[in-house]
Amino acid sequence: MSNSIIRVEALHKSYVNGSNSLHVLKGIDMDIQKGEMVSIMGSSGSGKSTLLNILGILDNYDAGSYHLDDIHISKMNETKAAKYRNQYIGFVFQSFNLISFKNAMENVALPLYYQKVSRKKRNNLALEYLERMGLREWAHHLPSELSGGQKQRIAIARALISKPKIILADEPTGALDSQTSLEVMEILKEVNQTGIAIIIVTHENDIANQTQRIIRLRDGVIESNQVNHAFHLESVEVN
Repeated sequence: MSNSIIRVEALHKSYVNGSNSLHVLKGIDMDIQKGEMVSIMGSSGSGKSTLLNILGILDNYDAGSYHLDDIHISKMNETKAAKYRNQYIGFVFQSFNLISFKNAMENVALPLYYQKVSRKKRNNLALEYLERMGLREWAHHLPSELSGGQKQRIAIARALISKPKIILADEPTGALDSQTSLEVMEILKEVNQTGIAIIIVTHENDIANQTQRIIRLRDGVIESNQVNHAFHLESVEVN
């Protein structure tokens, strides 16, 4: 067994639109270790969202290979893809993706509904995760009654409740002010310290600088893949 939670080799992805073909990913090689915290940066059109969708088993790739915890992920039907997503991956999005007519507790409990966990058990677990996020007293509030930071903490609780091995975060601080962004990053770092690998897609340098490694994409290829020494200095100072 390797220590990689994600291993991608020579990954290619194109989108065909009529007679036009857009080659988005052009031979990506990438290795994410178990428990690692990595950021993926790149300008709009660099391929980072496409890469995240493939890692999240939301999209297929055309050539190359993708291994998730040593399981080869290739074209699979939606039932099988959903099973692996549920088992391995938690998602956090810039727009929170909360269901507007469900309260905080119900939103957090949702992944367990798909795992056929009883209502009582999943709601109790959801309350525990809201407690961890400091939001227990907001359990019965709708998303429209919550601030951006509260919504993102609920989204993180929802991502954690199925005990994933990896969290994919797409611009998780993109809709937040700088102070709230800091708070959300602190939560993600605490989550990472429990052994869950985290990949953050971001265009913000101050967010990327809080991760162990920074991968930069440009025009569908990896431009650089570097250990972030600032992160290690920060870790030493904390200890």
